[in-house]
Amino acid sequence: MSFVSAVLVHVADMDEGLAWYQKAFPGAVRTVSQPSGFEFLQIGQTQLELVPADDKVVSGAAGSVVYWWTDDFEKSLTHLQALGAVLYRGPMRIDGDILMCQVRDPWGNCIGLRGAALSVA
Repeated sequence: MSFVSAVLVHVADMDEGLAWYQKAFPGAVRTVSQPSGFEFLQIGQTQLELVPADDKVVSGAAGSVVYWWTDDFEKSLTHLQALGAVLYRGPMRIDGDILMCQVRDPWGNCIGLRGAALSVA
């Protein structure tokens, strides 16, 4: 195994989910898989796949959290909060000068951030 291929995020509304996450990850490329027509966001080598929440898997904080690396922790956290993400845990310092936190998207799912502490003492 060499990289994360896909991350599934369960949302109540697919169109709203794709739109929100494309704003949250400005470098994401909206892509359509063929021949299925399934839309997802490509972020580097990782597919961010928004799928409908249902009785088996609801949206919200309830398990694994994917942490995304950022070169500007404060800017990324501020950006997500400006889109309506709510700080859930942290920020906290780990391993020297690395900061980490979790925010919750509009559907309650956790997004993890990790990055170098540039201006936090």
